[in-house]
Amino acid sequence: MAKADRLAHTDIRRAELEAEYLALLTTALETCAAGRWGLFGHRPDKQSIAKVAPLIDELEDLAAAIDKMRGQLDLAPFTLHGEFIAARGLASPSAVGEPKQAKAWLERLAALAAD
Repeated sequence: MAKADRLAHTDIRRAELEAEYLALLTTALETCAAGRWGLFGHRPDKQSIAKVAPLIDELEDLAAAIDKMRGQLDLAPFTLHGEFIAARGLASPSAVGEPKQAKAWLERLAALAAD
């Protein structure tokens, strides 16, 4: 019974961390959608990178903790973080800007929440 209790506690904590991750990412996406560049790393300047680095580090830490818990619970990996990180980086000149990319991500997250 103790193991079942530990697993139940781990699952509750995992859900809390996933909600925290989602809230942090959503806030950052809303800020970006409002016109503040840097979240997706389209501009390689040091100032933009430095501004967003603490947020990216916090998301990385949360995702690592979530994945560890998901492993303990024998659940599928937390793919949202990997998809977000894959969406970051230099973009071609014809790519949409970061605010539009953030809006698309917000729509995607809203659709996921609706499911």
